[in-house]
Amino acid sequence: MDNNTGGSSSSNNNNNKSSSAGSAHTKVNIEPPPNYDTVFREPQLVSEDTIGTDQVPALIPADDHHNWPTVEPRWAEDDWGRSDTWNEPMPWDSSWAGGTSQKVMDLDARDQEEETNWWDAELRGTRNRPGPGILPPLVAELLHNPEHSLFSPTGDVSPFIPRAMMKSFALRHHGWVFLQWKTSAIIPPFAKSFDPKQHPPLPDQDRRKRTVACADDSFDKSKKTHHFHFYPKAVDSGQLNPAFHRAPWEIAALRKQKRRKITSVNLDDYAHKESDVKMNEDLPEGHVEGELLDLYVCCQCSVYCIASEAMPGVIALKYVEDFTKYRYDHPAIGRQPDESVVSGWETLITIIENKLWKGKNGQLTISGKAFQNKIGWSSTTSGAFHFAAVHCRAISSSNLGTPEERTDEYLSPPNTEPNSPEGQEARMKLLRFWVETNAYLVDYQRRFAQHHALKHYTPHSSYVKIDGAREMYQQAIGAHPDQIPRSSPSYSLGSLAEYAPLLQTWKTLGITPTTFSPNILIFAYLAQCRCDPANTILYFTHFYAIIVAIQSLGGVPSQELQTLVFEERSRGRFTEEDLQNAAAVLGFGKDGALRLELEDDIEDDFLAEAWRTAIKNAWRDAKDCTQLQRDANEAFRIIAQSRGSKKLMKLFSESSKNQMDPSRAYSVLEVSADVDDELVLTVFMMRVEEQPHQSDKWREALRTIAEVRDSSRLRHFLEEGKDPGDIVASTRADLPRGLNQLGNTCYLNSLLQYFYTIKELREAVASMANIDVKALEDEKYSEDDLKRHRVGGRLITRREILRSKKFVSQLADLFWQLQFCENQAVTPTIDLAKLALVTSRDEEEEEADRGGTDSSNDTDATLVEDGPVRSPDSNGSVLGKRPRDEQRMDMDVDTPMSPSTEEKNGYVMISQPSPSRGSKSPRLHGKAHVEMVNNESPQAEEQKKAPPLPTRKPTQSDSVMMFGKQHDVSECMDNCMFQIEIALLKFDGLGESDNQNSVVKRLFYGKLRQRLTQVAAQRHSRTSTHEKEDLFSHLPVNVADNGFDIYDGLSGYFDDVVDYEGEKARMEVTLVDLPPLLQIQLQRVQFNRETLQPYKSQAYVKFGETIYMDRFLDTADPGKRARSKEVQAELNTRRERLRLLTQDKHAPFPASLKSTIDFLSKQETLILSDVDEELVAHISGEQDTIEAEIIELKDTISKLKEELENIWKDDTSVAYELTSVFIHRGSSPSFGHYFFYSRHVPEQPDNWFKYNDHQVTEVPKHEVLADTTGSTANPYLLVFAKKDRDIVRTVNRFDPMALEDIDT
Repeated sequence: MDNNTGGSSSSNNNNNKSSSAGSAHTKVNIEPPPNYDTVFREPQLVSEDTIGTDQVPALIPADDHHNWPTVEPRWAEDDWGRSDTWNEPMPWDSSWAGGTSQKVMDLDARDQEEETNWWDAELRGTRNRPGPGILPPLVAELLHNPEHSLFSPTGDVSPFIPRAMMKSFALRHHGWVFLQWKTSAIIPPFAKSFDPKQHPPLPDQDRRKRTVACADDSFDKSKKTHHFHFYPKAVDSGQLNPAFHRAPWEIAALRKQKRRKITSVNLDDYAHKESDVKMNEDLPEGHVEGELLDLYVCCQCSVYCIASEAMPGVIALKYVEDFTKYRYDHPAIGRQPDESVVSGWETLITIIENKLWKGKNGQLTISGKAFQNKIGWSSTTSGAFHFAAVHCRAISSSNLGTPEERTDEYLSPPNTEPNSPEGQEARMKLLRFWVETNAYLVDYQRRFAQHHALKHYTPHSSYVKIDGAREMYQQAIGAHPDQIPRSSPSYSLGSLAEYAPLLQTWKTLGITPTTFSPNILIFAYLAQCRCDPANTILYFTHFYAIIVAIQSLGGVPSQELQTLVFEERSRGRFTEEDLQNAAAVLGFGKDGALRLELEDDIEDDFLAEAWRTAIKNAWRDAKDCTQLQRDANEAFRIIAQSRGSKKLMKLFSESSKNQMDPSRAYSVLEVSADVDDELVLTVFMMRVEEQPHQSDKWREALRTIAEVRDSSRLRHFLEEGKDPGDIVASTRADLPRGLNQLGNTCYLNSLLQYFYTIKELREAVASMANIDVKALEDEKYSEDDLKRHRVGGRLITRREILRSKKFVSQLADLFWQLQFCENQAVTPTIDLAKLALVTSRDEEEEEADRGGTDSSNDTDATLVEDGPVRSPDSNGSVLGKRPRDEQRMDMDVDTPMSPSTEEKNGYVMISQPSPSRGSKSPRLHGKAHVEMVNNESPQAEEQKKAPPLPTRKPTQSDSVMMFGKQHDVSECMDNCMFQIEIALLKFDGLGESDNQNSVVKRLFYGKLRQRLTQVAAQRHSRTSTHEKEDLFSHLPVNVADNGFDIYDGLSGYFDDVVDYEGEKARMEVTLVDLPPLLQIQLQRVQFNRETLQPYKSQAYVKFGETIYMDRFLDTADPGKRARSKEVQAELNTRRERLRLLTQDKHAPFPASLKSTIDFLSKQETLILSDVDEELVAHISGEQDTIEAEIIELKDTISKLKEELENIWKDDTSVAYELTSVFIHRGSSPSFGHYFFYSRHVPEQPDNWFKYNDHQVTEVPKHEVLADTTGSTANPYLLVFAKKDRDIVRTVNRFDPMALEDIDT
């Protein structure tokens, strides 16, 4: 019987006595409370006598010595040997005074090898451990809320009922709970619906047999207790011996509830999830599966416990509380409120007793003075009697039709004759009702016995007694205070229990704050690591959190706790915070050198390389070299173990044998750091010859020097034992060379490698190698020379010409090294990186901030801005680009701008981009003179130019590195192409002034036609159309949702609806001329309008090796184009509908509706007047309708997509082949790692190269074309080359064999 022991129900609280009712069930077979004179005592069952043919319903039978059916062992053989020592202790600085190697506690069944190698999944698989455990105090709380009372009602010997055993009754929930514990190595049989594969293994049965009960072992009880493992709904009470089932009326109610659920739940799922009362085909015919009981098994001994959830009483809790409140608020004349409550319940009980045992079957008028005075009639009273099957009937007291006719209402008792099933059931229900109301009344009188109103009240004798059950089951499972001693620490235990950061910690370790003591904490931590080694670091994190909390509360951890921390640190244990710090040490994180988060999909090779780089960086720090090297090694070990990587741990183990740093290595060999490799080898061989027994030490020193020098010669000697002389790294001659990174420039490396694969561009810049910079600076340009050329739609300055030629000269030198260098990688110059990453405008602004610059090389031409402009979101980059003057982000967002229009070059440009789902616009670089066709009325007014915006002061960049102000990938590409075009201009008067035949224009730029069609409105006499031709270098694809391919993305750009002059207008784009290299942006940076934060879309966009652009041409078949638009519009509509149902803010709707149905179906406590089977069925119908619609939408989308592709299946004349794929790895839009794939064309088109900074490796094409769903490494730029055009030659390496052929 469960009573809320705190707050409003306390005997000291006089303001809210009426709200103290409640109840729940515990099925325990209990005699009067025991004396706790022994450590462990199993409860003895009491025989259950019958009352004629009646029994107190649904009680536990009297025999506790169950003969369980023979069960096959479910545990694999496992040697849980004890271990007292640990291998390979790891050094760790201990902050605890008096740290010692003596063990704090020697826990049974610990496995030294497994605990040392907790990270090894293969090893853990051989041990078959049972997973996380729970100590008895927490089990006691899980069995029943400690703030609620639990009673065992028993019947006294009386004229009405012999003494009988009762289930435990929980008043707080006004229900019953089944509890049973036993000492047996054999677990009760599993329920048919319980799948052991979905849960951790059961503990080792052989080990459990060796100990009857943990508390019976002769050891210090303060250091050892049970360690239970939880298996929810594992045991079928119907298979217990004897079996336990619900009462008939409860089964009927559950079946009714089940029918309501079946209307909303898939039958197959329901058979597994909702099995309170069901038929099981594997059980004997007619067998009904009983309650599904939770199982708690101790892994150290034979004790286990089974428990049910709360089973509702006959009368609902709401009516118990309402009746009490009604009698309290409406006391009888001459009665105090509390007396009125007791009198009312006593009267109701007397009515039931008169029916059950005195044979009073007559009707009871509710209008009688005594009834009204003691009970009263209301909806609450009516409901209470209704639960007991006592119904109210109206009966006339005189002949019908007379003026004196009067109709009275009577209570009619149910038929309880035992000669019919209905009578037996009604009697059982009435008996249960009688027990519950008696138990409630006894508890009410007990709690308010000292209250003034009840001091002088003489209650009726009660034939039901209630005994506390909590101490009984606490004692049985080892949770009693006599078994788990409470300590008196120097700090406040109450403060520790209320310390918010530890709320989850206690549950994770399986303990409770109220029973905390150092020994219990140590036992809980070690037991969790023993039984669940995979989560060792999680448990150490929480264990250490308690130690830190003790200190933060002003306490001092006990010596045992300090010692254990020292021991665990020495064994290499680390916390989750240590793991984060380790990642930062190796350069991961937003502010790290790698600009990349440490995520699960990071390859082991990449981690190993990050570690090697950290070691080399440590060696370069003369002051803190040793400590930094130690930190890097420790960080690598922590990360390797956290990932469970055998490969990394093997690498760490091998490398840990060499603990030298460069300073010590040179000292050991007795050579200075500036000697060459040849002398180092000479000294090394002398040392080995003189002292061969120390050859390992000499080799360690030589290996360290080889690494710090990155010497291929020394490495070769260590591997082969022979001095090869001056050699270079053994990199294949035909393999492309990598580029070493200069800080956070991995995206620049990708871009430079991409440029190098383009044959014509490579050849065009070759002539600029080794130019005389001094001669460049002395070169003069007249005003006429500067006015001859426009680049990017504007005039250029002397300053820009000079820096552009410097950039291309540096680029040409880099290209030469990539062709002829024999090392694995080439290092770009700092000047090249700065010129590529920093624009001329940024350079000028920086100098202006420093106080001005010499403007002799400048000209007013910089102010001319009459060239073509970018379209509205042309500031959206490959990853999503910002306006130049706004706050910098490495990956920017297509930020919404205020609606406005401006006219440039006679073409109306819309400043507000399309919605994020259709945001498009290429990078446009139009001609200076492009004809505009305006189909409006000739009398239409010419639009006025918008006034120029005031100049804004540039915002200081938040990413100032060695190169100053940097921009994102797209701006870097723009800047490089801009400078290449300028550097290759001819100023000798022989070249063309319009610069339309530059190598940049020829390779990267195409021409498109834009048509803006305004839909006719009332104020327009006719539809107006604006047209303009412009150049483009990229085509954008908005990446917001999954389920799209490259054609879908491009279609959204080529045909869209935009806002124009406050109305909708259609923007149609067609391709007039295509470039040899087609660059397609996948714009992944999106904007969350709820959080107002940018995020990177990880959506997968499908693309293949070939793309056909025929459908997007201006000359495409008009009929096909019209039909294609219709199908595409329908396809977009269906996709949007599917997105709303499955991915929108409140989606997925089927799951939401199912949760609603589950809640309503399981609702037992609240009385919801508007909820009935019809409503549940209606919601279920809505769920079915939506699920059917989703299936239909997916089918239709598939068919429409197929139809769309069939329209263009024969249009394959304009074919492009995929040659390059740029990748961004990382989940953040602000930082990450960039690398680049390039197809090996023309020699081996089925193979690809992966350019990852200095590493260039060959990879299969399926890696490039793979579905990236769930990965943070996503394509952001695709490059296609026109088919059958010799544009890209990926490998351009010097072949010395070619020279030999010429000589011969």
